Amino acid sequence: MSDVEITTYPGLDPRVSIVRLGETVDAVFVRTARFNVLVDTLDTPDACRQALALLEGPVRDRPLVVVNSHMDWDHFWGNAAVGDRAVIIAHETALQRYRDPSVRAVLREKAEEEERYRSVELLAPSVTFSGSMRLDGGDLTLELLHTPGHTPDHVAVWIPELKTCLAVDAVEDPIPEVWSDDPKHLRALLASLSLIQGLGAEHVVLAHGQTSSPATVAENLAYFSELTRRAKAVDWGAHASDDLPLPAGLGLFDVTAEPPGFPPEMRAFYDAFHRSNLRAVVRTLREGDAARG
Repeated sequence: MSDVEITTYPGLDPRVSIVRLGETVDAVFVRTARFNVLVDTLDTPDACRQALALLEGPVRDRPLVVVNSHMDWDHFWGNAAVGDRAVIIAHETALQRYRDPSVRAVLREKAEEEERYRSVELLAPSVTFSGSMRLDGGDLTLELLHTPGHTPDHVAVWIPELKTCLAVDAVEDPIPEVWSDDPKHLRALLASLSLIQGLGAEHVVLAHGQTSSPATVAENLAYFSELTRRAKAVDWGAHASDDLPLPAGLGLFDVTAEPPGFPPEMRAFYDAFHRSNLRAVVRTLREGDAARG
């Protein structure tokens, strides 16, 4: 069983708890007057059960509502732990992703790599919505906002009474990853970042990066702006998007600041994000050139 801990951030309202699965992912637990909300169920039912056991008191005193932010493995594979006791809400496009064969292919791959994934039983969301959805908890309102770009089905949660946004993977430290090199996905991610920035949140809670600093949103937008500026200065020739070179001055930490204490083992992970983002930027620039031509 993976280690789960319940933690928080300085100044974060006590009704909001961070459910941390080591370095893998953070979920969030919110207590309202009418019900409790778990935003994401971690990467296995066992990890989710461990989290709920740590939250046993508040879980038992009110009904439980679960929000799946998106259908990435580390965010919803724990659904089976709550399927018999909670409504599981997601954006309507989440069901399209859930039904895609790639979801089960990822599970097979990870089960071959790590024994703990062999007991995972996938469970789909039980309620879906389009656009946005509002959960009225009496003292707190949770507004589920469709924030695509990182994935087509991504949802962030805005709690206006607390000026807190649970941005999940739409915002990430040091950078988020765009879904594909299709320009529409890059535009969607930039629009989602701008939407979150426009909320005026005092806390922006991430699933990766272990921070609630609202400055991360501006830093993500600045990263894409600088990546675009530098990419414009390069002659990409006839390179296909999947084999773009990485010229001098276009490395990850050439384009954005390296976070203090950034773990060296994470460098390759975010370098891959960066290359994916670069492909999306270059394809977007080419699309603009073609339209002008």
